[in-house]
Parts: sequence; structure tokens; C-alpha cells
Amino acid sequence: MRNNRTGRILLVGLMLTVVGLTSNAQENASTEAKINGLIKKMTLEEKIGMIHASSSFTSGGVKRLGIPEMVTSDGPHGVRVEHGRGWDIVKNADDAGTYLPTGNTLAATWNPQLGYAFGTVLGSEAKYRGKDVILGPGINIIRTPLNGRNFEYLSEDPYLVSKMVVGYIQGVQDQGISACVKHFAANNQETERGSINVEMSERALREIYLPGFKAAVTVGKVNTLMGSYNKFRGQFCTENEYLINKILKSEWGFKGVVMSDWGAVHSTIEALDNGTDLEMGTDLSMLPHPDYNKFFMADPALALVKDGKVPVSVIDEKVRRILRVMFKTHMIGSKRTPGAYNTRPHQLTALKIAEEGIVLLKNNDHILPLSTSKVKTIAVIGENADRPNAYGGGSSQVKAKYEITPLHGLKNLVGDKVKLNYVQGYKIARGAKADEEMIKQAADAASKADIAIVVGGWTHGYDYNNWGDNAYDAEGVDKPNMNMPFGQDELIKAVLKANPKTIVVLMGGGGIDMSQWVDQTPGIIQAWYPGMEGGNALAKIIFGEVNPSGKLPMTLPKKLADVPAEKLGEYPGKDGVEHYNDDIFVGYRYYDTYNVEPQFAFGHGLSYTTFKYSGISVLPGKTATVKLTVKNTGSVAGAEVVQLYVAKDKSAIKRAAKELKAFQKVFLKPGESKQVTLALTDDAFKYYNEDKKGWVTEPGKYDIWVGSSSRDLRLKGTIQK
Repeated sequence: MRNNRTGRILLVGLMLTVVGLTSNAQENASTEAKINGLIKKMTLEEKIGMIHASSSFTSGGVKRLGIPEMVTSDGPHGVRVEHGRGWDIVKNADDAGTYLPTGNTLAATWNPQLGYAFGTVLGSEAKYRGKDVILGPGINIIRTPLNGRNFEYLSEDPYLVSKMVVGYIQGVQDQGISACVKHFAANNQETERGSINVEMSERALREIYLPGFKAAVTVGKVNTLMGSYNKFRGQFCTENEYLINKILKSEWGFKGVVMSDWGAVHSTIEALDNGTDLEMGTDLSMLPHPDYNKFFMADPALALVKDGKVPVSVIDEKVRRILRVMFKTHMIGSKRTPGAYNTRPHQLTALKIAEEGIVLLKNNDHILPLSTSKVKTIAVIGENADRPNAYGGGSSQVKAKYEITPLHGLKNLVGDKVKLNYVQGYKIARGAKADEEMIKQAADAASKADIAIVVGGWTHGYDYNNWGDNAYDAEGVDKPNMNMPFGQDELIKAVLKANPKTIVVLMGGGGIDMSQWVDQTPGIIQAWYPGMEGGNALAKIIFGEVNPSGKLPMTLPKKLADVPAEKLGEYPGKDGVEHYNDDIFVGYRYYDTYNVEPQFAFGHGLSYTTFKYSGISVLPGKTATVKLTVKNTGSVAGAEVVQLYVAKDKSAIKRAAKELKAFQKVFLKPGESKQVTLALTDDAFKYYNEDKKGWVTEPGKYDIWVGSSSRDLRLKGTIQK
């Protein structure tokens, strides 16, 4: 009876699956029929009008057929301040919303569920604001710490990027809004981004720079994708035959819209032939009244079709892709559900991401967490302690409803239990050096306090019209070096001398040279740009109300000379060409393979509790299964990110010492144990063979390392392939 019942259950399940697949196929066929019907009704001029911008953030529609303009807005960590049809900012607009933590903060959570929550907030708020496409996530690989846009991106590791990007996209698109993954591809610097020609091996392209985009397309089912400004192997990326036609659309089967970055199209015929579906941008020379009919994919495209040099079918295919996205997101024929804007649940999501993304780098002698019963005076030092960041960074600027700075967060938490004495310490201004009087005031305040907290690091530009001024993390600019700006090294050393019980909090998009003070500093926290609730999250971590669980999504090098793009490559390029001679050895792959000691390793992040790893087993199969037990051996609840790295024993080819291939964030109460199960598909063991033009598994023994970071490996297993 039980077998019969089980059989009936399986049969019912199979029938429901078949019905679901049939229903989806019928729905898709119906949609495609509607799309074809609309295309047949459109004039050539109307079709052309749909494949280029109609204002600063819209593309053309066909009003008589009920086809609206497509409205885009910059993300990737909040809906951008409202613009008119030009670049003017709309006054008195309802555009002060949720300022989420930046991309590197999200990646530092190592929690894909928070990626989905992040995307849900963004999609809901975009929908409330009447947007159809949110221009994010940005997922370019963090190749050099100097890239001014690293704060928007996720990681140096393609596997971590792939896992985090899918949740983000699905969160946005489940709200009925299109995500737009960017910038495809090899846009890893801002210096000469509009002209630099990137040359790299096919293996580096496939193993490092493409996996995140492939996951976005094949797993996340992203609706739109943005081409990058740079060239790749001599051809601009947005109109690149190999990247767009061969890989994206042919190999990966992308059915959505490829849009240009703003002003990234350079040739009408190449854009039409090589897969650009939508040309966006504003010709600044035409302001305040640009003529969008002069775009490459406007009147020039119309002329080529009329002259018989480009088939109408090429234009139809681009329109078809745009309409497909419009139907999928209910822009045509049905109404969307309403969005929500800056709600308390959205703010709490921002808080949660900051709490899990802030990384405790160093905690000598358990200086952290602080206690309001033991600490009575704190000197809070540094302009970053009381500086908002939402409106900086370039196109990712957000008008936040509010922003809790580190100083405000500390005040909110301690109330009148602890006296906070704020001293500016340094001045954020381009070229500013150590101000002796400001340093003296800071040291004096530190000497009179139980604890000193210096909040420093990098900064965004703040002025909308001059976002490059004072900016070290911003679109369009790269950092000149890794040195701490504004005389911060001298400040921190003076504060440490005045009070050895000093905690340094670093804001910003990533690595900074800490060599002058890192050994003397007992407590260091990487706070990134943690969003509108960041100050509250930071304060909770400092005082132990939240146990830190963030892990570094990129390696923090000791000095610039140690960075593979500098050591092996030729960043920022010579004579307009950037040779990626660092090849597959990006981030920890380089440091671990070439035995270069980082300042803080990839995957590193401390906790206020301790975790014990035990009992690893590796079960082979088409999908190998790795099991182990993790126990919280401390006295407070915490979360550990269990990281699994694969290493080929005695490889016949040049490979990285090890590569991240699985991870899981585990939440444990004091004394609690959990079994962690990690799956490794065949892809975890493959490398890209350029001769065979495909992925290959090298036979032999593979070591399976599991631990708390790339440099803190606790257990080892093996598997034969």
C-alpha cells in the first residue's frame, strides 16, 4: 500500500510539473504572438524610436499602440535622486528613500538570502518611483584596490559574485521590475574607462571575469544587461561581436535587452550588427535640448535600413527584446502591484545587511566589545565619523530619507551612559595634509578618554556637480595610490601614542595602506559604506549588541606593490591598452599561489565567539557532498561563514593554489553544533582549456580545504576525479 501511495504521489507531482511547463510554454507563446502582432503594426520610424534614448533616463515608446517609454534609474544600492528629462534634478520630488549598504558591504555578509532581501527593497522602491529598470547590480571583479568604483561591486572572487548576484536579481525582478546587471565586461578601472582596450587570455575571461555575468543570465534570469565603456580585444564592449553575439546571446541564450552605458555606442553599424539593443545616454554637448534623433541608433540607423544596408529584421529583433521585457514586467496590458517606499521594514533590511556586512578585522586583547558599564568616556575622532555618504560616489548617489553616521549611531546607543567627545581630527579636502593643530586636539581628547575611536579611511565626493572633488570612491576616478589621505596616518599614530586603547574604523570601498599603525592598533573594523542605518549597526557591533559576522569579499593587501595588477599586470595601462598579465591570479589566487602575505586575507572576519570545526567527510559522485560539524564554543550567539576551497594536487597545468567553490553561513547559539553540508558539482574541479575551447577536468587527486578564511583552513579532505 505504501509503495502504491508513494507511486501515486510521484505521478501527481510529475503531472503537476508537466502542467506547469505546458502552462509556461503556452504563456510564452501567447506573449510572443502579441509581440509579433505589435511589431507588424509599427512603422519603421516607430521601431527605430524604441531602440534609443528619448530623454536622460527613458527610451522611446509608441503611444498609439499603448507601448510606453521604458524608464530607467541608477542603482545599485538605492533609487537615484529624481531627474527631469534632462540632467536637471527635480525639486520637491518624493525621492528621499532607502539608502542600502553598498555592494561590497552586501558581499561581505556572505549571505545570499540578504542579497534577495536587498533586491526586494530596491525593486519595490523603484516600482513606487515609477521606474521600469533599476541599473544594478554592478558585479565587475575587484582587480585592483585603486578602482574608484569598487564600493559598488561585490568581490574579487567569481564564485562569491555568482552566488550573491542571483539573489539580488531575483529580489528586484520578483517585484516586477527589471534588474540590469553591469558592466559587461572587463570594466575593472575608471581611468580611461571610455577608451582603454583590455587584452586578457581566454582562460582569465572565462574563469574570472565572466562567471558572475553567466550566473546573472542563466540562473538569475536577468532581464537587461548593460555593456561597458571600455574596449575588449580592440572592439568596444557594447558593440562587441564576441562578447555580445557569441557568448551572451548565443552561448548563454540571453533573451533580454542589451543596453549601452550612457554614451558608450561609437558606431551605428557595429551596434546594429553586434547585439546592442538599446542606445542610452545624453550628448552633453547638446544640452539643454539634446536631439535624440541624432544618436547612432536613431536617424543614422534609419538611413541604413532605408538604403537596404541593414535588414528590417535586425531592428525587429531589438524591438522584440524590448517588448519581451515590457510584457514580463507588466508595462503593457496589465497593472503592476503598488511599490513601497522607505518603509520601516526596508530600513530594517538596510540595518540587517550592515550588521552582517561590517567586518571585525582585528581584536587584540578583546578590546571589543565595549561595555557601557565599564567605559565612561570615548573620544570619537575623524571627519568620517559625522559625514553622510549617500549622496556621493557619482551615478550611484541616493537621496536618503535619513542617514545615521557613526557618531549618531554611538549617541543613539549609549545615550547618557557614556560621554562622547567628538573631534574632527582631519579635514576632507583634495590635497589636504596633516593639520598639526587638529591632530593635537585629537590626541588631547584621546588622552582624557577611556577609549578612542578614530573613524577614517576613504571618502566619496559629495557635491553632485563635482563628484570627483575629494573623491576616492566615485565613478569616473581611480585612487592615485593606497595611501591614507588627509594626513590620517599621522593622526592615528598620535592618537595611539596618547591612548593605546584605540579602535580604528575604516570607511570606504576597500584596501588602504595601514602599515604605519596596524601593528600598534588593537581594534580595527572595516565598515565600508554601510547605508542609512550604518551608524546604528556599527555602534551595536562596537558594544556587542550584535556579534560581527562579516567576512572580507576581497583581499586587503599590505601595500600597493603587492597587488597582482601592479606586480604582474600593467595597471592602469600603457598607450591605451591594459594587458591583464595577472591572468587568473586575481586577489587571493595570487597571494596564496605566490606566497605574498596580505594585510588581511580574503574571507577573514573575526567574531566575539569561537567556532570549532570537526568531522569532515567527502562523498564522491557527480555532485560530491562534503559534510562537517561546526560548534559555537564561546559564550555568545554568532554566525560563522564556512568556506570550502578546492586545490588540485600536483597539477600538470598552472593553477591557483586553491579556489573558493562553496560556502555557507551558519548561525549558532552558545554551545550549539550543526552539521554543514556543502555540494560540489563537476564544475568545481574544471578549468578552461584554451586549446580545446572548453571546460576540462584534470584527472587526479583534489584537496578539499574547509575553514574560516583563505588563510585559516581548519579541515582537509580529498577526492579523486
